[in-house]
Amino acid sequence: MLPNNPASIPDCPAMTFRDSTDRHFDRRQKAAKAGLHLPSEDELLRGMNFFGDRLEDDIREYSSRLSRRMRKRGRVELLPLASCLDDLAVEQSEEGIKSVEAALVVAEAVKGIPAEACRLRCQFYLASFGDPQAAAAVAGETASMAMRDVNESRGPQMLWRALAWSMLSRTLFFSRCVDVFHIPRHSLFRMLLNYEAEFESAILNARPEDERTNKEASAKKASRDDDIKDLSEDDAEAEPAPNNSVVVIRSIGNSTTSEGKRVSVEFQKFVQRGLPLPAASDLPIARMQLVSEFPWVASVADDILTRLVGRGDVHLRPTILVGSPGCGKTRFARRLVEELGIPYELVSCGGLSDSAVGGTARRWSSGEPSLAIMAVRRHECAGPAIILDEIEKVGTSRHNGNVHDVLIGLLEKESSSRWFDPYVEANCDLSHVSWLMTANEVASVSAVLKDRCRILRFPEPGPDQLPFLASRILERLYVEAGHDPRWARPLEGFELTALANNWPGGSIRKLERLLEKLIEARERYWGRQ
Repeated sequence: MLPNNPASIPDCPAMTFRDSTDRHFDRRQKAAKAGLHLPSEDELLRGMNFFGDRLEDDIREYSSRLSRRMRKRGRVELLPLASCLDDLAVEQSEEGIKSVEAALVVAEAVKGIPAEACRLRCQFYLASFGDPQAAAAVAGETASMAMRDVNESRGPQMLWRALAWSMLSRTLFFSRCVDVFHIPRHSLFRMLLNYEAEFESAILNARPEDERTNKEASAKKASRDDDIKDLSEDDAEAEPAPNNSVVVIRSIGNSTTSEGKRVSVEFQKFVQRGLPLPAASDLPIARMQLVSEFPWVASVADDILTRLVGRGDVHLRPTILVGSPGCGKTRFARRLVEELGIPYELVSCGGLSDSAVGGTARRWSSGEPSLAIMAVRRHECAGPAIILDEIEKVGTSRHNGNVHDVLIGLLEKESSSRWFDPYVEANCDLSHVSWLMTANEVASVSAVLKDRCRILRFPEPGPDQLPFLASRILERLYVEAGHDPRWARPLEGFELTALANNWPGGSIRKLERLLEKLIEARERYWGRQ
């Protein structure tokens, strides 16, 4: 029974067209995930899950339904299309989808055939398999939908989705160009969601928005984070992408003492402040650059980079590069983090003490933070990289501490997320720091440390790499001597022969010394002319 006094009726916000549309979409989304609703092409573009929450199930259901419709028409022109659809329902593949597209050319002459819708759906399926051209086509369709939404005052949400598809298309294109660098299909939608989140954040931060839009953006971001988490559950090795920033230092211990006050001032701008994580870079481009500089270690680059696919930020699991002296391990490690856009510290392990890695208590005159905290402070980044060069040269004696023991705590995600820094005197989150190590051999490295690291064999360059390496080193030596790189005249045939007779492969340092002597010989010869 309604109250007599209208003023006593509680205010209820009127449902807008957008609210109604969003609720309708959410209901159909749940039905699609449960296998009760086959999404339309527009719904797929707007981000609705596949039928049964699986690409293969969606293809099977769509192909079966459309095939039945084609056969009911009783037209001879439609039989090839129906046959291709039947095959696709049995085996879901890129080749099967392309066969359906080819059959559409004949079938679309029959009136009433949903040729354009079928063609768009095929493009979406191919994009989901990792086809860069199809992803570009989907980006165009999504951009067209975004324009319609803006004209109808439905918001710019589809705009950043179109940009995300464009970015994914570019990434897939470079991935196909480098055919050994494969992006797993289960990572594609995680990459798409990460790209979308980055564009959304950039667009929303570029101009002021009303409170409603900001709330909607926050809600959508939370929903997208859940989607990313759901996708991660299908990939046991993939790590869920962390937030864009991380609070490394939450407090300063014993901050009321004189030393504590000094440390509080020193770290004032870092306490309770979210520091950025290194953003995901264009992995295929990074791979091409690394392989162009280190062609003999393409397999090592692939092993490291493929584990970063689909992440919204860059984090390398603890890795030891093991190879003979002078084979390029340290330079590769440095160039790797540079190409990935990770700020880094390169530390030689000769004579390195445990206090240099784990820090020293502030009560001592030599007190200093741990190596990781110093890197975080210097680069103002929650996920810097630390390269430990020649880790096997660290002593294993436990007199006054042991570096390996300290490193173990920093390499474990559980302990590093609450690492107690003796200088800060508080738990710090160092779980996003990337650790790269090089070693000439690992026999002297403790078993517990090796157990926590991925060990990658770093091959030596062979004699077939001589022309490539010699020209690169020659140019660098001239530049280091203060000359224009054009002074590095290409090596003559007899010079390459002389180098080959003295360098059968192996140490790049040895080749560098040979080239230094070659330059001296050249200068003596030119001086006599």
